[in-house]
Amino acid sequence: MTDTNDMRNRGDAGFTLVELMVVIAIIAILATIVGFNVFTAMDDASITQAKSQIKNFETALTAYRLKFNRFPSTSEGLDALITNERGVNFLRSKEIPKDPWGQPYLYTSESSREFKIVSYGADRQPGGSGEYDSDITNDLESN
Repeated sequence: MTDTNDMRNRGDAGFTLVELMVVIAIIAILATIVGFNVFTAMDDASITQAKSQIKNFETALTAYRLKFNRFPSTSEGLDALITNERGVNFLRSKEIPKDPWGQPYLYTSESSREFKIVSYGADRQPGGSGEYDSDITNDLESN
């Protein structure tokens, strides 16, 4: 009789295949939800980083203008913030940072009083639509 009780106890101690499948399904659903939220947060962080870098460029360009009475020309580009005739490094870095998607920022200056800085966003193409693919620029109307 003890042999029969031992067999029953061993069978009751494990999980059934259905129970395991339910647990795996719940874990998969939770992983999907967490993964989606993590990727969304990473995209949001990239946009915030690009806007922050553009603000840093604006500050450095303002300091450049105070020193040289003009903004760098389009041909000089943002490199003029690091390498210029007076040897002043307005960014305090060795090189111009790339945008969060690994692309260089586009700098244009049509006059000595205006400039524009653009990152094409996640799609790396001019224009773009949606929150993540739209261009990010220092032009307040575009943001």
